[in-house]
This record gives sequence, structure tokens and C-alpha cells, in this order.
Amino acid sequence: MSLKAKLEAVIYAAEEPVTLAQLAELFAGEALLWKAEQQANALNALTQPTAEALEHGSPQAELAGLDEIPDGNDDDTNAADDEARLRQAKKRQDREVREILRAALDELIAQYRGDERGIEIREIAGGYRLATKPECHDAVRAFVKSLKPALKLSLPALETLAVIAYKQPVTAPEVAEIRGVDSAGVLGSLISRKLIATAGRKQVVGRPMLYKTTREFLLRFGLKDISELPSMEEFEKMAALELSDTLSDSDEASDSERGNETGDLFDHTETGAAQSAAQAAASEAMESDADQPVADNTPEAEQVENSFQ
Repeated sequence: MSLKAKLEAVIYAAEEPVTLAQLAELFAGEALLWKAEQQANALNALTQPTAEALEHGSPQAELAGLDEIPDGNDDDTNAADDEARLRQAKKRQDREVREILRAALDELIAQYRGDERGIEIREIAGGYRLATKPECHDAVRAFVKSLKPALKLSLPALETLAVIAYKQPVTAPEVAEIRGVDSAGVLGSLISRKLIATAGRKQVVGRPMLYKTTREFLLRFGLKDISELPSMEEFEKMAALELSDTLSDSDEASDSERGNETGDLFDHTETGAAQSAAQAAASEAMESDADQPVADNTPEAEQVENSFQ
């Protein structure tokens, strides 16, 4: 299994975003091997690597070099120098491993972004996590709503959370001043949900408590950091689009109502004309019946006629 496949499997299985440090701890040796293979591929050595390539590019040689402790009898070195060199070599190796893993993750991210997939690898809250692509959110939201009712924040809680997110660190009086109402109860609710936390005290009279958003806030909203929050310009554009959609929907509704009224008028007119035509036809039939002579073919009429004779 390739290094990228293992990274993909770990990111998928993790409940929390996987940090680069965690991946480096898991795949240090494999990352160095992966780099050696990449270098070999670049040199068109796709078959058996040469002894020189193994000597200069293999992680085993690098690790072996780290394990070699200089002889304590050497006059030019001592135990402290040996430990310092080992620490420096270990730091260089850790940096190299992280660079290799970051390169592999960048390739994975680009691969997910380019493919026709519904998920992608995103950098969230200092780690990596699989997430649905924005264009698939409607489908996922409909599916989640069909499973159980969504947990929603109240409007005061959303307002308070927005103020803290954009103004953090901020005090409770500052939040209340912006919102125009007391927010003490809402702050307690947001703290219990781990969306905000205290951030020390402000160095002013009274030393009020400061509040900031948490890592849980980034996880819930799928943000890498606070800088990914939408700007005021983006909010204005979304509000303008929503307003235009509302106006177009109202115009369509008005046109539909006018069409229904016109249709009703035509229906009433046609019904009245039909009724008038029916009444005229009935009147003509009655008049034609009145103009025709009545046939005296009944027995009573014959008896009366015979008596006069």
C-alpha cells in the first residue's frame, strides 16, 4: 500500500482532524522511503535501485547514521557534543519527514479536488479531515434532516457567537453594547456547548472576562482558522442575491395571481354567456310550441264533436 493510500485511510478513520505531527509520528520511515522512491523515479531508476542510490537516498542509511554515536575516546568530541549533534540531526529529520508528508498530502488534496467526487480533504483546525464538497451540501443536508432533527442555535445565540467570532477577544459588556441587550445567559449556553471559552481578563477597570471562539467552533463550521470567516463584503453580496431572489419570487407570484384572476373572469364570462344562450334557446322552444296547433285526437274531443252533429 502506498504512502498516500495510508494517509487517506487514517484521515478517513479519524473522528478529529489529523495533524501533521500525528502523521509524522506514524509514517516517518515510510515517508523517507517514499522520498527515495520519488528521487529514483526522477532519475528513471524504476527497476532495482543502485547501491549508490541506496547509500545516499535510503532512510535506513540516514537512520543508521543517527544511531552511530561517536567514540567517547575521541579528543575532538565529547558526550555533550554527541547529544547536541544527535538532537540537531533528529530535528532535521523531523523537518524532512513533515515536508515529505505535506507534499504527499498536497498531491492527495489536488487529486480529490480534480476528481468528480463528492468529498475532499480540507485543512481544518490545524489538521486534515475529509469533508463534503460545498456543491453537495444541499444533498447531505436533506439526508441529515431525514434522519433526525438538526440541533440549532437560537437567534440570540447566533448573534452573540458572530460578535465574538469577529471581535474576539471581547468582553461581555462589549457584546451587550453591540447587540443592545444583555448576553450573560447566552454566553453561558455557548460555553456549555464548547463553542466559546474564556481568554483571560481585560486589563481595564473591573478586569472583565474576555471570550474567544474554540477549536470546536472551527470544527462545527468547517474552518481552518478565523481568517476563513466570510467578510462583510461577502455578506453584502449574499444579502443582495437573497433580496433579488425574493423579489423575483414575489413578482412570479403576482403574475400567477393576476393570471388566475383573468382566468376566473373568462370563466365567469363564458358561464354567463352559456347560461344566456340556454335561456334564449328555451324561450324560443316555448314560443315555437305555442305557435303550433294542438291536435284534437283525444277521445273526449271526438265525443264533443259527435254531439254537435
